[in-house]
Amino acid sequence: MQNYPLTSKVRDDFPILKRKIHGHSLVYLDNASTTQKPNCVIDALVNFYENHNSNVSRSVYTLAEEATEIYEKGRESIANFVGAEESGNIIFTRGTTESINLVASAWAQPNLKNGDRILVTEMEHHSNLVPWQLATKASGAELVYWPITPESGSSGGGRLDLQMLDELLTDSVKRQRSIRLLAVTAVSNVLGTVNPIAKIVEMAHDRGVPVLVDAAQAAARMPIDVSGWDCDFLAFSGHKVYGPTGIGVLYAKKERLEEMLPYQGGGGMIRQVGRQTSTWAEAPQKFEAGTPPVAEVSGLAAAVEYIRNFAMAEIQQHEVELTTHALKRISEFKDLELYGPPETIDRSGVVSFNLLNVHPHDVAQVLDESGIAVRAGHHCTQVLHEKLGIAASVRMSFGIYNEVSEMDRLFSALDQCRMYFV
Repeated sequence: MQNYPLTSKVRDDFPILKRKIHGHSLVYLDNASTTQKPNCVIDALVNFYENHNSNVSRSVYTLAEEATEIYEKGRESIANFVGAEESGNIIFTRGTTESINLVASAWAQPNLKNGDRILVTEMEHHSNLVPWQLATKASGAELVYWPITPESGSSGGGRLDLQMLDELLTDSVKRQRSIRLLAVTAVSNVLGTVNPIAKIVEMAHDRGVPVLVDAAQAAARMPIDVSGWDCDFLAFSGHKVYGPTGIGVLYAKKERLEEMLPYQGGGGMIRQVGRQTSTWAEAPQKFEAGTPPVAEVSGLAAAVEYIRNFAMAEIQQHEVELTTHALKRISEFKDLELYGPPETIDRSGVVSFNLLNVHPHDVAQVLDESGIAVRAGHHCTQVLHEKLGIAASVRMSFGIYNEVSEMDRLFSALDQCRMYFV
């Protein structure tokens, strides 16, 4: 299998890939956790601090006007990236976690009452579970789980059954217990499963249920189209789309923004402040209290423009080739247990496995000695790992700069694990 041409076009753009780890060239396979940054993102951050550093919407001097323009043009760039009709639907946060907490605190919690339900799936990241646990506990509402298909299933398991969704929605109607929100990931950060978001949203909306989409793993791997999907909310993090840390995005429909209370109080989100009461600015400023992450927005805008240099189909084809090769290699070894769909249909380049009788942390440590960076642990999905009957797993996840030859280095290094522990 030849390396897909995309790789040769991008590797030189990422300076960290030139590093040596324990005397070996770095193989970075932890992209589901955070992606590396191309030169254009690094340059954008440096350029802001060297040439434009100022607060936004605070003054009329040149630097402040430049910073405001950079910030708002960044909002327009992100709106275009996710298919939003207006930039005013985009709120900047610190990441996916804060975006979902914002919805839970400012929209869900004030509207929840005793007996209501929030529907989540068993494959959700803690960022899309814990905020709903807090919101339901505070209101007396109930958190209901949409289960994944078992690993023993004919499709390989780790998927969402749409018939089960229909049954859950129907059951709530029969019980007269309103589902106030469905929160679902677009791509599982462990199983790699790609969920049919458009169909899920359609089914939920047919029952009057709003939908929040966690796109943290999807944004760098597949086209995002909030208008086509018709989702009510969507969240993702900059650092998973080759952008800076500390910056995230919440998309929300206009009518949802109007229903939301302020999340935090402070400067920038107010219209008028009196001694006892205040009135609020219009969205999105209403939800962006304090000094915003202007430099990070500049870096994020550079990242999404970098991604847009390539056709998303090109990125997806590259990921399919890497994933196909990894799944084939895993299938060659009886002592490697794969989690999630065994084929690339409805699957992304997030591949979790275990080497039987070897702790995942030991596997990751040995791989690191060969310069290979993978993730080991429960990946902030303890509910999912409990469903799988394991405490932890090893995860490799691909980016646009990864190569087939790096997969082979990983599987060769696994032989060292066998020698040490099996």
